[in-house]
Amino acid sequence: MKFVALTVAASLAASASFAGGYVAPVVETAPVVAPVVPVEAGTDWTGFYAGLQYGKGNAELSDGLGDSDYDGYGVHAGYLRDFGKLIAGAELDYNKADLDEVDADADLWRLRARAGYDMGKFQPYVTLGAAHISADDDAGDFSETGITYGLGAEYLLTENFSVGAEYSRSDFSDVIADGIDLDTDLVQVRASYRF
Repeated sequence: MKFVALTVAASLAASASFAGGYVAPVVETAPVVAPVVPVEAGTDWTGFYAGLQYGKGNAELSDGLGDSDYDGYGVHAGYLRDFGKLIAGAELDYNKADLDEVDADADLWRLRARAGYDMGKFQPYVTLGAAHISADDDAGDFSETGITYGLGAEYLLTENFSVGAEYSRSDFSDVIADGIDLDTDLVQVRASYRF
Protein backbone atom coordinates (compact mmCIF):
# COMPACT_ATOMS: atom_id res chain seq x y z
CA MET A 1 0.00 0.00 0.00
CA LYS A 2 2.91 2.25 0.58
CA PHE A 3 3.95 1.55 -2.92
CA VAL A 4 0.57 2.52 -4.32
CA ALA A 5 0.53 5.71 -2.26
CA LEU A 6 4.00 6.65 -3.45
CA THR A 7 3.06 5.93 -7.06
CA VAL A 8 -0.08 8.07 -6.82
CA ALA A 9 1.88 10.87 -5.16
CA ALA A 10 4.60 10.71 -7.84
CA SER A 11 1.99 10.72 -10.63
CA LEU A 12 0.24 13.76 -9.14
CA ALA A 13 3.53 15.61 -8.75
CA ALA A 14 4.58 14.78 -12.31
CA SER A 15 1.24 15.76 -13.84
CA ALA A 16 1.21 19.03 -11.88
CA SER A 17 4.61 19.98 -13.27
CA PHE A 18 3.50 19.35 -16.89
CA ALA A 19 0.02 20.83 -16.59
CA GLY A 20 0.88 24.16 -18.22
CA GLY A 21 3.38 22.72 -20.67
CA TYR A 22 6.48 24.51 -21.81
CA VAL A 23 6.08 28.26 -22.27
CA ALA A 24 8.76 30.05 -24.29
CA PRO A 25 9.99 33.31 -22.85
CA VAL A 26 8.44 36.45 -24.40
CA VAL A 27 10.95 38.56 -26.28
CA GLU A 28 9.88 42.14 -27.00
CA THR A 29 10.63 43.22 -30.60
CA ALA A 30 11.06 46.79 -31.67
CA PRO A 31 8.18 48.08 -33.81
CA VAL A 32 8.94 48.34 -37.52
CA VAL A 33 8.49 51.88 -38.79
CA ALA A 34 7.74 52.16 -42.50
CA PRO A 35 9.79 54.83 -44.26
CA VAL A 36 7.88 58.01 -45.03
CA VAL A 37 7.57 58.46 -48.78
CA PRO A 38 7.03 62.09 -49.69
CA VAL A 39 3.93 62.53 -51.81
CA GLU A 40 4.11 65.41 -54.23
CA ALA A 41 1.01 67.56 -54.05
CA GLY A 42 -0.88 67.76 -57.32
CA THR A 43 -0.27 70.77 -59.48
CA ASP A 44 -3.18 73.21 -59.59
CA TRP A 45 -3.25 75.45 -62.67
CA THR A 46 -6.31 77.39 -61.43
CA GLY A 47 -5.93 81.17 -61.29
CA PHE A 48 -5.16 84.38 -63.12
CA TYR A 49 -1.92 84.87 -65.01
CA ALA A 50 -0.22 87.57 -67.09
CA GLY A 51 3.02 87.77 -69.02
CA LEU A 52 5.07 88.63 -72.07
CA GLN A 53 5.64 86.92 -75.41
CA TYR A 54 7.98 87.23 -78.39
CA GLY A 55 8.03 85.39 -81.68
CA LYS A 56 8.52 85.25 -85.43
CA GLY A 57 5.75 85.11 -87.95
CA ASN A 58 4.72 85.32 -91.57
CA ALA A 59 1.86 87.32 -93.09
CA GLU A 60 0.68 86.29 -96.55
CA LEU A 61 -1.88 87.94 -98.82
CA SER A 62 -3.97 85.69 -101.07
CA ASP A 63 -3.54 85.49 -104.88
CA GLY A 64 0.24 85.86 -104.53
CA LEU A 65 0.00 89.59 -103.79
CA GLY A 66 2.87 89.34 -101.32
CA ASP A 67 4.03 88.13 -98.00
CA SER A 68 6.25 89.41 -95.25
CA ASP A 69 8.05 87.97 -92.26
CA TYR A 70 7.55 89.84 -89.02
CA ASP A 71 8.59 90.01 -85.39
CA GLY A 72 5.69 89.78 -82.98
CA TYR A 73 5.96 90.84 -79.37
CA GLY A 74 3.41 91.73 -76.75
CA VAL A 75 1.55 90.94 -73.56
CA HIS A 76 -1.09 88.43 -72.49
CA ALA A 77 -3.45 87.89 -69.56
CA GLY A 78 -5.95 85.17 -68.78
CA TYR A 79 -7.61 82.81 -66.35
CA LEU A 80 -7.41 79.01 -66.14
CA ARG A 81 -9.53 76.54 -64.17
CA ASP A 82 -8.12 73.09 -63.35
CA PHE A 83 -10.81 70.37 -63.44
CA GLY A 84 -8.48 67.47 -62.65
CA LYS A 85 -6.97 66.30 -65.93
CA LEU A 86 -8.75 68.95 -68.04
CA ILE A 87 -7.77 72.62 -67.83
CA ALA A 88 -9.95 75.28 -69.46
CA GLY A 89 -9.86 79.05 -69.59
CA ALA A 90 -9.68 82.20 -71.67
CA GLU A 91 -6.90 84.58 -72.68
CA LEU A 92 -6.61 88.06 -74.17
CA ASP A 93 -3.35 89.05 -75.83
CA TYR A 94 -1.88 91.94 -77.80
CA ASN A 95 0.95 91.65 -80.30
CA LYS A 96 2.80 94.38 -82.17
CA ALA A 97 3.84 92.99 -85.57
CA ASP A 98 6.91 94.67 -87.11
CA LEU A 99 6.99 93.74 -90.80
CA ASP A 100 10.46 93.02 -92.22
CA GLU A 101 9.94 93.75 -95.95
CA VAL A 102 8.34 97.16 -95.45
CA ASP A 103 8.84 99.81 -92.82
CA ALA A 104 5.48 99.16 -91.22
CA ASP A 105 3.77 97.52 -88.31
CA ALA A 106 0.35 96.23 -87.36
CA ASP A 107 -1.61 95.63 -84.17
CA LEU A 108 -2.95 92.13 -83.49
CA TRP A 109 -5.47 91.55 -80.69
CA ARG A 110 -6.74 88.04 -79.89
CA LEU A 111 -9.40 86.75 -77.50
CA ARG A 112 -9.16 82.97 -77.27
CA ALA A 113 -10.58 80.03 -75.40
CA ARG A 114 -7.95 77.60 -74.16
CA ALA A 115 -8.20 73.89 -73.28
CA GLY A 116 -5.28 71.90 -71.91
CA TYR A 117 -4.33 68.58 -70.36
CA ASP A 118 -2.87 68.51 -66.83
CA MET A 119 0.37 66.49 -66.81
CA GLY A 120 1.64 67.87 -63.50
CA LYS A 121 4.01 70.74 -64.17
CA PHE A 122 3.63 70.30 -67.96
CA GLN A 123 0.50 71.35 -69.85
CA PRO A 124 -0.09 70.93 -73.61
CA TYR A 125 -3.06 72.97 -74.86
CA VAL A 126 -5.08 74.14 -77.87
CA THR A 127 -6.64 77.55 -78.51
CA LEU A 128 -9.53 78.88 -80.59
CA GLY A 129 -10.96 82.37 -80.78
CA ALA A 130 -11.26 85.71 -82.55
CA ALA A 131 -8.45 87.95 -83.78
CA HIS A 132 -8.46 91.59 -84.84
CA ILE A 133 -5.69 93.11 -86.96
CA SER A 134 -5.28 96.75 -87.90
CA ALA A 135 -2.67 98.93 -89.59
CA ASP A 136 -2.51 102.56 -90.69
CA ASP A 137 0.84 103.04 -92.42
CA ASP A 138 2.92 101.71 -95.33
CA ALA A 139 1.48 98.23 -94.77
CA GLY A 140 -1.91 99.64 -95.75
CA ASP A 141 -4.90 101.11 -94.01
CA PHE A 142 -7.11 98.26 -92.87
CA SER A 143 -8.91 96.82 -89.88
CA GLU A 144 -10.35 93.32 -89.95
CA THR A 145 -11.59 90.62 -87.56
CA GLY A 146 -11.03 86.93 -88.22
CA ILE A 147 -10.51 83.56 -86.61
CA THR A 148 -7.43 82.36 -84.75
CA TYR A 149 -6.40 78.90 -83.57
CA GLY A 150 -3.26 77.20 -82.36
CA LEU A 151 -1.50 74.85 -80.00
CA GLY A 152 1.15 75.21 -77.36
CA ALA A 153 2.76 73.87 -74.22
CA GLU A 154 3.55 75.39 -70.86
CA TYR A 155 5.85 74.31 -68.03
CA LEU A 156 5.76 75.49 -64.39
CA LEU A 157 9.25 76.44 -63.23
CA THR A 158 7.90 77.46 -59.82
CA GLU A 159 4.42 77.67 -58.32
CA ASN A 160 4.05 81.21 -59.73
CA PHE A 161 6.23 81.30 -62.85
CA SER A 162 5.83 79.38 -66.11
CA VAL A 163 7.42 79.38 -69.56
CA GLY A 164 6.05 78.02 -72.80
CA ALA A 165 5.98 77.95 -76.57
CA GLU A 166 3.05 78.37 -78.93
CA TYR A 167 2.16 78.17 -82.62
CA SER A 168 -0.91 80.06 -83.82
CA ARG A 169 -2.57 80.93 -87.11
CA SER A 170 -4.99 83.76 -87.80
CA ASP A 171 -7.13 84.01 -90.96
CA PHE A 172 -8.69 87.29 -92.14
CA SER A 173 -11.05 87.66 -95.12
CA ASP A 174 -11.37 90.71 -97.41
CA VAL A 175 -8.62 92.66 -95.67
CA ILE A 176 -7.64 95.26 -98.28
CA ALA A 177 -10.33 94.61 -100.89
CA ASP A 178 -12.97 92.00 -101.65
CA GLY A 179 -11.37 88.65 -102.25
CA ILE A 180 -7.99 89.63 -100.74
CA ASP A 181 -7.41 87.49 -97.65
CA LEU A 182 -4.61 87.64 -95.12
CA ASP A 183 -3.22 84.59 -93.31
CA THR A 184 -0.67 84.91 -90.51
CA ASP A 185 1.43 82.29 -88.77
CA LEU A 186 3.18 83.05 -85.48
CA VAL A 187 5.59 81.00 -83.35
CA GLN A 188 6.22 82.50 -79.90
CA VAL A 189 7.99 81.89 -76.63
CA ARG A 190 6.09 83.02 -73.55
CA ALA A 191 6.71 83.74 -69.89
CA SER A 192 3.86 84.11 -67.40
CA TYR A 193 3.44 85.05 -63.76
CA ARG A 194 0.59 83.23 -62.00
CA PHE A 195 -1.33 85.06 -59.26
